[in-house]
Amino acid sequence: MIPIRDTAPCNSKPYITWLIMSVCIGIFIGMKLMPDQIAINLLSQYGMVPARYSGVSTSLHFDGYLSFITNLFLHATWTHLLVNMWFMWIFADNIEDRMGHGRFLFFYLVCGFFATLLQWYFDPTLDIPVIGASGAIASVLAAYFFLYPMERVVVFFPPMIFHVPAIAFLGVWVLLQLHNATTAMIFEETPINVAWWAHLGGFVAGGALYRLFIKKKNEVF
Repeated sequence: MIPIRDTAPCNSKPYITWLIMSVCIGIFIGMKLMPDQIAINLLSQYGMVPARYSGVSTSLHFDGYLSFITNLFLHATWTHLLVNMWFMWIFADNIEDRMGHGRFLFFYLVCGFFATLLQWYFDPTLDIPVIGASGAIASVLAAYFFLYPMERVVVFFPPMIFHVPAIAFLGVWVLLQLHNATTAMIFEETPINVAWWAHLGGFVAGGALYRLFIKKKNEVF
């Protein structure tokens, strides 16, 4: 199922959502214009390499967990970038509307950090960088799941277009992440190219924390 749009009204401009998307897209295009080796070095430096924080021998120096945040703005392929930005475009504006700009940014970064932390916990010896906004975006999906459960999401399921409740669409999404994460854990030989645990970590963090960030009446920021 491919989401096309949602039906929840938004009463303010999602400036932080647009800013995050612009930064992710700008960094991705900038890295595509760089020589390959420089881009690879930047991914290793600012992507989250689990082995770096697990006492495993690596050429990377400890960075104070900076990459637990910087990895959220890096993407590997056009598909990786576009899928993340599309989900951000559809769901994040309403959450920013309910939280306010500053709170939404803090919520996004905090939950993204916890998403990356869970991925590190379940795969601590991985020696390639974990990158992508999907863990932080999963926290946005969790907030939407609880704040707008009965709003409709317009989805394309070839060859038909359906209107489904957000609670159903996002519930199926979570179950797929859980299935893929547990499958990768049980069957260790399964190739892994998606940070499933980061998705789940972001969703859990978002579901647990979103109420703390909802703005009170008459608050703007």
